[in-house]
Amino acid sequence: MALFCRSILRNGRLSHLHVYVSRNFNCCKQVGCPAKKTGPVHPPVNFSRFSAQCRVSANTHFVSCGNTRSACFQIGSVLTHRGRYFHTSAPKRALPAPLIWMVLKPVQKLLAILLGRSIRKWWTALPQNRRLLLRQWVLGHRWHLAAGGGVALLIAALLLLTHLDESPVTGRVRLLVFSRETYLELAALTSETYMEEFAEHLLPVTHPLHQMVEQSVELLVQKNKDILEVSDVPWSVHVVESPQINAFVLPNGKVFMFTGMLESVTDVDQLMIVLGHEMAHAILEHSAEQASLSHVVDLLSLILLTAIWVLCPGDSLALLGGWAKDKLTQLMFSHPYSRKLEAEADEVGLHLAAKACADVRAGPVFWQQLEIVDRLTGEPTLPEWLSTHPSHRNRSSQMDRLIPQALELRENCACPALSPVDPRAVFSETARVLLEKAKERKGGGLKGAHELRPASVPAEPPAPQSAPPSSSGVYRLGKGWAAASKTAVASPGPAAAREESQKVLQNNSQQGG
Repeated sequence: MALFCRSILRNGRLSHLHVYVSRNFNCCKQVGCPAKKTGPVHPPVNFSRFSAQCRVSANTHFVSCGNTRSACFQIGSVLTHRGRYFHTSAPKRALPAPLIWMVLKPVQKLLAILLGRSIRKWWTALPQNRRLLLRQWVLGHRWHLAAGGGVALLIAALLLLTHLDESPVTGRVRLLVFSRETYLELAALTSETYMEEFAEHLLPVTHPLHQMVEQSVELLVQKNKDILEVSDVPWSVHVVESPQINAFVLPNGKVFMFTGMLESVTDVDQLMIVLGHEMAHAILEHSAEQASLSHVVDLLSLILLTAIWVLCPGDSLALLGGWAKDKLTQLMFSHPYSRKLEAEADEVGLHLAAKACADVRAGPVFWQQLEIVDRLTGEPTLPEWLSTHPSHRNRSSQMDRLIPQALELRENCACPALSPVDPRAVFSETARVLLEKAKERKGGGLKGAHELRPASVPAEPPAPQSAPPSSSGVYRLGKGWAAASKTAVASPGPAAAREESQKVLQNNSQQGG
């Protein structure tokens, strides 16, 4: 009877065909079905009503060809040997683990608060004799509880030790919970978001500013291609028309430069140092490293947050304790670690720029420019211990200490000789004149300009020597410093200070030429 029914189904052209395809097979070429390379296929694949319409119960896109058991790939709609099409759904991409953690982070915090509050309510409603019995039980099993806590800490320490990693360039040992592949997926989603956000403000690729940034990035990549993390990344440049003084590089090599930053640099040397700093963040995987630390600290903070809601007698006091815990976490862990990563990016970025033959002496000058602009505009600045970035003055001092090593690296790369005029000395003299004039007009509201002079640079510019100057080594007045002068004029007082400072700049530049 079973054989008879099977024969009827075959004659009725209703069949259920099982095709078992090996992991590597030869593809055939048929009209509408071009031959492709061999690849893995998941068995089995089921066909129903093969004569009229094919429906596939697997994710593999293929169609049988002729009387053989070979198959060929086609993405989307696939043409069968009878001219029919069947469609397959596109694969869905899973969310990266860091993004999932960012979404679940508030939920975990809320659960910790509810757990702590519930334990406090339960303890408050517990009779006095039950509390006494519970205390006695804890006291009697204190060594067992301590041993359990010790085992938990040991397991946590072992888990952290298995996620230690070595930094690509510096060799520093750091904690890395999220892999590079995971963060590349997140970077792809982030870059798509930024491209949509800045779509109407992106400069065309033919714009001179875009070409200047792109050529600088290409030079940095070419001169540092010995670093695997540089040569393996497909770098691309996007210039955003915005007055914001900002620039950043995503882990997938997407460089976003704002025109406000371009107006803050005075020459290509400073631009390459800024780009080197941002590229160093991507090369050293600082985003994944900082997220890993935040992940571990947040998990430990959940225990502390639960304890706060258990011990505090009221909800208001518990909320205040939670807020204090968050601020202490930032001041003790997040902010210092972020400043450490910024200092490391400054050092590595300076080395990248040195290998690209930039005048690394312009690095400290850039941060001094930002400091003096903040002074002239009266921009309030937070203390460094409250910020995620080092102060402009400390960054300038730290970079100034790295200049001798960077100059030696630049010389080893067979770069052309620099101009004998040190841009740090030129800027120091210019800043002194500008601040003195502004101080006279404002009645002594600014500090002395001697604080801006690097300790390793003489007070006066050195006399020109016979060494051939570099085309990029001479300090030039750029839009950024012009903006600072305009800002100084916008404040109370005439334009005498600005004119005087520009004269000093022009005279020093002529001496350097």
